Amino acid sequence: MKPLRWLALAAALVSATAFAQQKIPLRFSTAGPPQDFLARSIQQFKADLEAAAPEFDVQVHPASTLFRQGTEVPAMQRGNLEMNTMTTFEVAQQIPEFGFFNRAYLFRDYDHAYRTLTGPLGKRYADTVAAKMGIVVLAPTYLGTRQVNLRVARDVKGPTDLAGVKLRMPGGPDWLLLGQSIGVTPTPMNMPEVYLALQTGTIDGQENPPTIGNAAKFFEVTKQLVLTSHLVQPVFYAIAKPFFDKLTPDQRKKLTAAAVKAARWNDEQRLNDEKTIIDGLAGRGLTVTRPDLAPFRANADKVYAGADAAKPWDRKMMEEVMSVR
Repeated sequence: MKPLRWLALAAALVSATAFAQQKIPLRFSTAGPPQDFLARSIQQFKADLEAAAPEFDVQVHPASTLFRQGTEVPAMQRGNLEMNTMTTFEVAQQIPEFGFFNRAYLFRDYDHAYRTLTGPLGKRYADTVAAKMGIVVLAPTYLGTRQVNLRVARDVKGPTDLAGVKLRMPGGPDWLLLGQSIGVTPTPMNMPEVYLALQTGTIDGQENPPTIGNAAKFFEVTKQLVLTSHLVQPVFYAIAKPFFDKLTPDQRKKLTAAAVKAARWNDEQRLNDEKTIIDGLAGRGLTVTRPDLAPFRANADKVYAGADAAKPWDRKMMEEVMSVR
């Protein structure tokens, strides 16, 4: 019997060791194309986290290859996805008082957005998201400043010159409102479909930060870039709270540190790229138009003032955000 007891003990030890060595799968979904800085920053997050905490198995899914764009947040809330680059638009769908974060011309520039979202207002935002959505905001990061990109060049001096333009926008009421604020006819479409839709003329244009448009090679199927600068856009490294809460304090610390580092890398790379990207796209043959933004700002004020979707907004917090210096 003694040898049998030793065999049983050995089997138990092997089983315990195998269990201890099991990886923690962490699926990370983003709509960003693989070549863009955001998707590349997630690869850096994977490398840094797995080096610091080898028990994690970070699985990166760019270009909405795991979940269709717009479905990632519900997937996180159902427990089917651990991490995502969540947008303020997705937050506003469940917390309408934060809808003003999707407003055209809210942030003046990157520094304004960064100071807001890493300061007390950003903490209030993140705390509310955690409490109401069950999602932890690990770090804000910069997607870029969105500009209008057209298949056929036109003379654009204000929003009236974009009337009737079928411009691809992500789906959702706040995106459609954003499109109306710059004068276009917003046309919902997922990012992976945009290149072909531009090529075939299904849509007249798209709007994205130029760094993303460049990574997606939209310069091959468009003729003009109109610098409307209508949205300085942050997104968030975000993680499902039930998953995050189950981790040890040390694991949470390492995961957060890797997210913050990757988010800052994305910001630095994108800001550097923005210094030359416009000239680079002009060199590829795109006509670059720099209209006076006053008519666009005025139209945005008018659209939002009369929009039912803007009624739930936290106006006091919006004024606080606008006053951040």
